[in-house]
Amino acid sequence: MKQYMLFLKEDLQAAQQLTPEQMEADMQQYMQWVEELTQADQFVAGDPLGFGGYHITKDALLTDGPFVESKEAISGYFIIKATSDEQAIEIARQCPIFKTGGSVELRPVMQN
Repeated sequence: MKQYMLFLKEDLQAAQQLTPEQMEADMQQYMQWVEELTQADQFVAGDPLGFGGYHITKDALLTDGPFVESKEAISGYFIIKATSDEQAIEIARQCPIFKTGGSVELRPVMQN
């Protein structure tokens, strides 16, 4: 099977406005999705990402992230296994991020 990385993109300002109950419900949806992927032997890894971070270039260090040029930012990632791009796309389409208006960037992981 091939591995794919899903970058979760969402409006972080909107996410910070969620109530504790909404955040708990959101987290439960992700946990259920990961459980389903695990049962199907398609889950490799995944975690939410913290706010902030660093953008490093040869000549600069920027610390006022997230670092995308819109209100959307990468809020987490998953690494999944799939037999084809089409299967990976179908798995990605089941991600709970879509219920809150977010999106997913799907990239194949290069294998040696």
